[in-house]
Amino acid sequence: MAYSLNRLTGNIALGMALMAGSTTALHAQQLPVDDGAFSEPTRNDDGERSGRRTNITPYIELGQVLLAQLTPGDEVLTYSVVAVGVDASARTSRAEGQISLRYERRIDYGDDIGDQDIVSGIARGSVNVIPGALNFDAGALATRSRIDARGVQPANLVGNVDNVTQVYTVFAGPTLATNVGSLSVNGAYRAGYTLVESDNDVLIAGGQPALDIFDDSISHVANLGIGQQPNVSGLPFGWALSASYRREDTEQLDQRFEDFVGRADVTVPITQAVSLVGGIGYEDVSVSERDAVRDIDGNPVVGADGRLVTDSASPRLLSFDTDGLIWDAGVLWRPSRRTSLEARVGRRFGSTTYIGNLNYQPNSRTVFTISAFDTVSGFGGLLNDNLALLPTQFDSFRNPLTGDLNNNILGNANNVSFNNALQTASSSIFRSRGVTASLSTQLGGWQTGFAAGYNRRRFLNSELGALSDIAGNLDQNIFGTFFASTQIDQASSFNTAIYANYLDSGFEDAGDVLTLGANAAYLRSITRGLTASAALGIDSFDQEGFDDQVTASALLGLRYSF
Repeated sequence: MAYSLNRLTGNIALGMALMAGSTTALHAQQLPVDDGAFSEPTRNDDGERSGRRTNITPYIELGQVLLAQLTPGDEVLTYSVVAVGVDASARTSRAEGQISLRYERRIDYGDDIGDQDIVSGIARGSVNVIPGALNFDAGALATRSRIDARGVQPANLVGNVDNVTQVYTVFAGPTLATNVGSLSVNGAYRAGYTLVESDNDVLIAGGQPALDIFDDSISHVANLGIGQQPNVSGLPFGWALSASYRREDTEQLDQRFEDFVGRADVTVPITQAVSLVGGIGYEDVSVSERDAVRDIDGNPVVGADGRLVTDSASPRLLSFDTDGLIWDAGVLWRPSRRTSLEARVGRRFGSTTYIGNLNYQPNSRTVFTISAFDTVSGFGGLLNDNLALLPTQFDSFRNPLTGDLNNNILGNANNVSFNNALQTASSSIFRSRGVTASLSTQLGGWQTGFAAGYNRRRFLNSELGALSDIAGNLDQNIFGTFFASTQIDQASSFNTAIYANYLDSGFEDAGDVLTLGANAAYLRSITRGLTASAALGIDSFDQEGFDDQVTASALLGLRYSF
């Protein structure tokens, strides 16, 4: 869970967040491609937002898209786009939040792609119920994700794409942070819901049926902690006691993930900048599922929606179960308020674990981050975790050719990526481990950035159940992206992005997938509120079992912002 416990003791915030199960993936992000985005609140010298401000910018957009297949054929498709949306931001003394929402209708001239409806958006808000003590937080995300790890992985969602589905997720809950004498008391609860439509065709190598399609899930996260800073009440060290509980129930096969943790943490200052940190506790983790309904030959029954039909009378099949002592130890380095490094090694989930975080912000224009993570979660829970990490004021960016949200969102002090969560919309619970890094900066009128990451997921399914083919499967994903943007003059701007993604699905009958792409966009203000845009893109897709594909795309559009 993403709730910061720095008021409990700032020196163990990372350990507490990881105890609660969060995955802090920090990335650079692609730049905005239009002038419909509202201006942000003013910042002080430290880059922090200040003052009250409300901005609401609704818009309507018309566009024409051309998609040309360069390899293996020479097919050319075209369609029109009609979109409406709103970008809004609000900040008062008691509440703040932001939303970027877009509905797009794609209108086909023939039967090449068919008319499509696409919803994309992100929202995050917080209300201060009791000043300085109790907040109520909420967030929502609408986006698209790959369905099956063995299927095609389009780099650019232009036109009619296979193996891609609409995803929705929301969360809400209170957060407590207060002091009782010299003690800091923190608590939080979050409920989340995630839904996947998955109503389009899933193209799998060899014509195989799709596996493990996510339907919906409900997740709960709760934690409570109490502690004290170093050198308070005569103690030369800081301490904290905490407990957390996580649960996610997934519709398909009634899969269930539960995780209870109780632990104690200490922080021992060595110098003004360096502290030793460590914790020890008890954890009980379990993952279980039910079997599918079987036909007369013993094969799992698949419903009309492509999902397995759950046998509600089946006993629970335990797929992962571990409990006992957990621990971690490491070092915290904070030479200044702009630089922090925390690295820990320990034991959790029955094996050695490595976690850490580096954040360097020399000024308000530059952010450099590295994050190493190790969690157990489901698709819906991980989406909720990342959404809860997002600040209430952020920058959201969209693909200039598709209007889709970029998976990397920039906050004022925290960048959040949904790349790992949206790797595939699998219903199975998995253990996720990896590392991500990002750099974003402004140089000579250009805003530039680079991000890269590696993630590996091991799926936790019963070998006796309907998803035994997935049990223990390990998929691995590597990605990288570069972006640059500049304001040419008062009326025009330019931005570009280059991206690459490599996925090893772990299935012997599905080849590795390599996708490469680049796009660029030019925007020109015509009159007040009216902006013209032109964008170009080229993308390639290479996977065993499919023809190599190279496609080029172009867009001409007009947006009117009210």
